[in-house]
Amino acid sequence: MHTVDDLISDGVQGRYVLVRADFNVPLDGYTITDDGRIRAALPTITKLVGAGARVLVMAHLGRPKGGEPPGRDPLSTLTPVAGRLGQLIDDRVSLAEDVVGQSARDVAQDVKVGGVALLANVRCDPRETGTPAERDALATELAELVPGGAFVSDGFGVVHREQASVYEIARKLPAYGGDLVARETEVLRRLTGDPARPYVVILGGSKVSDKLAVLTNLLPKVDTLLVGGAMCFTFLAAQGYDVGGSKLESDQIDTCRDLLAKYADTLVLPSDVVAASEFSADADTRTVPADQIPAGWLGLDVGPATVAAFGSHLADAATVFWNGPMGVFEMAPFAAGTTGVAEAVASSSAFSVIGGGDSASAIRAAGLDEERFGHISTGGGASLEFLEGKELPGIAVLEEGP
Repeated sequence: MHTVDDLISDGVQGRYVLVRADFNVPLDGYTITDDGRIRAALPTITKLVGAGARVLVMAHLGRPKGGEPPGRDPLSTLTPVAGRLGQLIDDRVSLAEDVVGQSARDVAQDVKVGGVALLANVRCDPRETGTPAERDALATELAELVPGGAFVSDGFGVVHREQASVYEIARKLPAYGGDLVARETEVLRRLTGDPARPYVVILGGSKVSDKLAVLTNLLPKVDTLLVGGAMCFTFLAAQGYDVGGSKLESDQIDTCRDLLAKYADTLVLPSDVVAASEFSADADTRTVPADQIPAGWLGLDVGPATVAAFGSHLADAATVFWNGPMGVFEMAPFAAGTTGVAEAVASSSAFSVIGGGDSASAIRAAGLDEERFGHISTGGGASLEFLEGKELPGIAVLEEGP
């Protein structure tokens, strides 16, 4: 893969560079609640700005309906992103009102040398995720915004998607990997190559079915796999426990039973949970053994004994990968499990990789210093697909070379 450093060494002074970033940040109205993905894009953007490039950034936010006006829905407009990016680079970032229309052409033409501008939410154009022919047509129009330009892919959170701004565009322009994509790829190859041992993986989240592929791919390769989150209740049910009203995938019980039998020395389940009378921050709660959840109650977090047990495995680890919270960490009564495991990972001397998404948000919500972790990924889905052994289209196309 050719990198942004290769591009800069060839000279970008006054040249257009089209950057695909991942700015799919969480919002409360128009307020960004976690700007981690914007900050993760800064090294590549500031390198290009410092080298005198004319930087045009494309990104998505949320799941806008195809053809929806980019500024109408507060959940899909990139207005708060443009504002925050401008604050971080200490310069105004113009925002186009469309993806490839007249406003985008005007904004692209006006971007100054060493300046940054942002296209409207690229997913507001339905061709972004359309048929191959539709994606190709959009990529052609995106390339026309940057005559004589180059493409830098730095949105790791979307490299597992065949989309116009990720895949097809890399065949329209000389294509390079940004610092973030290069670092993410390097780290994940370290995990799938010959990681230092003991190698401990922590998986949480809501569904076994969402993590089944990565479970089956990793279990033969890791020393210990710790299971938390709502997905643990399907495993507990497979052991014959009554999990009350906890989230349960009945169709996955047999699969979990088979995994427990085959990997009894590798899989570690919670020994206690925080149960609640209902799914609410105001519910009655109690910490109970994992096999004694009251009838009708829901398990919403792992308990303190589980955190301690998980922590003992993490203390001895040399490599750690974590994806998925241990409970409903957004609600204060059910955040302690995720926070406790995060602290145990941070305190470990292991090379630790946080697999993006809610895990990364939970670390920031807990106020933990990000420098205490080896790497915090920006792409939960992309990280998991890489660890499943899948080829990521957005990486494969970059490795074809410019």
